[in-house]
Amino acid sequence: MSDERGAQTDTIEARRIETEIAASDLDNPLWMAARPLVITKYWSGEEAPAVRHAEARLLWSDEALYVRFSCPQQEPLIVSDEPQAERKTIGLWDRDVCEIFIAPDEREPERYFEFEAAPTGEWVDLAIKWTPHERLTDWEFNSGMTAAARILEDGITISMRVPWKSLGRKPQAGTRWRANLFRCVGTGATRGYLAWQPTRTEKPSFHLPEAFGEIKFV
Repeated sequence: MSDERGAQTDTIEARRIETEIAASDLDNPLWMAARPLVITKYWSGEEAPAVRHAEARLLWSDEALYVRFSCPQQEPLIVSDEPQAERKTIGLWDRDVCEIFIAPDEREPERYFEFEAAPTGEWVDLAIKWTPHERLTDWEFNSGMTAAARILEDGITISMRVPWKSLGRKPQAGTRWRANLFRCVGTGATRGYLAWQPTRTEKPSFHLPEAFGEIKFV
């Protein structure tokens, strides 16, 4: 969870809601029931400037997990000139994007799902499995996720809705799942790779399940 200031800890709460909402319902009052968590560090563990931080809130219902990121944006957006949201966009991680990785089975943390969305509303969903020798990616994974985004003068809001049926299981109140949350922003030598739980790899990488924190479903 986060403390009163939304600072980083190793657990983030997902707050249960009784009604379903759409990813596009960015201003639904239900979002205020979720305790915010602020992502403040780069993947390396180094503190990122406040203008690159990201606030994340999680909700869950009988049907889906909802994730909303709110981020300041004071540098040029790195987005597609011709965005499309009808199908997944492979390579979205090379642009501005917010991400959540989820491992629903605590017995198999090396199996997890990757969900991303961009300020343009583009998205990508992938299923990942680590073996002792390599990382295997199911590029055809079809979660049925939806995404939405809004660009403001000084910030962006990004939301994702992920159906439980795509994950093969649904949590109960008190359940804990392994997860991590990320933001990629900027370009070139100054590109920032922010991680809720820093992976501390030699080069920027988010694919380190042993570094994941936990979602607590409340």
